[in-house]
Amino acid sequence: MALDVQQLNRRCDTLEQAILGVKQHPEATDGVLFDLYRNAAIKSFELSLETAGKLLRKALKAFEASPRTVDALVFNDVLRHAGKHGVLSSAEVERWLAYRANRNSTAHDYGAGFANDTLQLLPAYLQDVRVLAAALQKVFDASA
Repeated sequence: MALDVQQLNRRCDTLEQAILGVKQHPEATDGVLFDLYRNAAIKSFELSLETAGKLLRKALKAFEASPRTVDALVFNDVLRHAGKHGVLSSAEVERWLAYRANRNSTAHDYGAGFANDTLQLLPAYLQDVRVLAAALQKVFDASA
């Protein structure tokens, strides 16, 4: 079975639509729809981050002698190894570590303030995840 990033791209599309929904329904004028789209954006962020991590793990197996080595890595180390092997730049690794830290916080903080803070990260994150999807597809194509 060939590996591809179709699922990750779909999650990006969903995130993009949720971000647009947030912009089209300001909290002050359309509170319920704002909450709906904000929650959808944050959930899409979480799902796309997890999908990206799983795909990164699969991509790294092309660079490592033992797939078990990759399987044993925690998420942050997966990101660092992606930088080591040129899948991510060092600046991208730092941004992805920040996204992961934010995602870990969203899992434990359900406040609207924190959710709104997370919204501020999402446009840059969306760009980064699309760049990553293209890089991952190149790795998968090369190893096919």
